[in-house]
Amino acid sequence: MNMELQVIAHARNGFTDKFGIPRQSREQSILETRIVFTPPYRVAESLRGIEGFSHLWLLWSFSENVDATWTPTVRPPRLGGNRRVGVFATRSPFRPNGIGLSCVRLVRVEKTKEEGAVLVVRGADLMDGTPIYDIKPYLPYTDSRPEATNGFAEKGLERGGLAVRGLEHSGIDEPLRTELEEILRQDPRPGYQHDPERVYGLDYGGWNVQFTVDAETVWVREIHPVSKQ
Repeated sequence: MNMELQVIAHARNGFTDKFGIPRQSREQSILETRIVFTPPYRVAESLRGIEGFSHLWLLWSFSENVDATWTPTVRPPRLGGNRRVGVFATRSPFRPNGIGLSCVRLVRVEKTKEEGAVLVVRGADLMDGTPIYDIKPYLPYTDSRPEATNGFAEKGLERGGLAVRGLEHSGIDEPLRTELEEILRQDPRPGYQHDPERVYGLDYGGWNVQFTVDAETVWVREIHPVSKQ
């Protein structure tokens, strides 16, 4: 029996391109995402009591991969991109059903005139416009498993926490500059790329940032507004 999923909301943030989006939801992130409900589900009563929860589960679509075909094995970037593991042992977007799951921190509920009640969350690993299928409260008494192991993902836990140089001269105002610094500090490069001469490009919040990574430092080489088509 097939079930048709309804898009109840969309994510709204500064990530207009997949490159640079956090690889997983991050508890300590300052980056905010607005969860804007679609008109059929823009009903205030549907959020009654949600303020009592600190964290939420988001069930969403890998919308940029809707036409991708699935394979039983994939190459996780944090394994260097040259070792295959089973797709169900990963969080790869190339799955039989392109469904993602993220735990985010609820910051506040905004009451707006045009969009109704909007959820503002932190720690989302979603691109701007990502369709959301469902929202559920995170319950620590049953969802938390401190004894859980990380499998092969343990190899990627140490990456990130880099120093960022060059943003201080960009002319970008706060808080956007702080947000860009967080994204760069977490090292958005694919796990198998380490060329210190390679220039990477990242779009966020209407700006394109060109940067290189040398050892433990991200060097911002150029930054300019993203041209509108």
